[in-house]
Amino acid sequence: MSDMRDMQMERDTRNIAIDQVGVKDIHYPIVVMDKSKVEQHTVARINMYVDLPHHFKGTHMSRFIEILNQYRGEITIRNMGSILQEMKDRLEATCAHIELEFPYFIEKEAPVSRARSLMEYRCRLRGTLAQRRDFVLAIEVPVTALCPCSREISERGAHNQRSAVRVEVRMRKFLWIEDLISWVEACGSAPVYSLLKREDEKAVTEQAYDNPMFVEDIVRAVTEKLKSIEEIVWFRVECENFESIHNHSAYAMVEYPPPLPGEPEADSDPAGVPGGR
Repeated sequence: MSDMRDMQMERDTRNIAIDQVGVKDIHYPIVVMDKSKVEQHTVARINMYVDLPHHFKGTHMSRFIEILNQYRGEITIRNMGSILQEMKDRLEATCAHIELEFPYFIEKEAPVSRARSLMEYRCRLRGTLAQRRDFVLAIEVPVTALCPCSREISERGAHNQRSAVRVEVRMRKFLWIEDLISWVEACGSAPVYSLLKREDEKAVTEQAYDNPMFVEDIVRAVTEKLKSIEEIVWFRVECENFESIHNHSAYAMVEYPPPLPGEPEADSDPAGVPGGR
């Protein structure tokens, strides 16, 4: 094999460096810490990239898969730093990126019947290693939002919608994914469940009616909560209401601390690895 030509290592003369090159949409098993069950095995969709100097023609795509196989059975969020360092070393890069998107399941109890069921939440972790490490944990939490205006002007009822609250955080210390989800859920008109009996449906409907929220109210409530958590050093919260009486969504977003005018969003805050083993 030593006499086979290595095309990737040949020189490129166009003098254009590439910011990110690698592989996308790899489905691979990972392990995530579970607050109640020690750990949870799930399957992530993984993207892996490195930078490529202008003088190299290409990167070695197979090495990304080799690195994953090297950590087979041991891919946890805690050792992402080691995986990123391995990517830099094996691919002779100055910067490495990895993104993991995975379903995370929490057992929830209905409010009246106490019926238990598993609720799925979409989580994403983005890691970067250049001169410093940067990790961002993102979750998407469904909630119910009931329109305050509709309740105020209507003689009977009020329109509501299912909302998606998307939160990204950088942390200086470990936080449980479950805690982050519970803080966000408490900021809607009512939580969303996968299983509700009739008595539960009545309770949740009335809870939402008694707690009307605009999309602006939800992002402000989440912002107040996350600002009070000392482990969080930066966050972005978005809320999208999938309107039930309009052919569009309502949207609001807050980033804290906000970027300075003319500056890109912060992407290099030192932080501990969030939400993982």
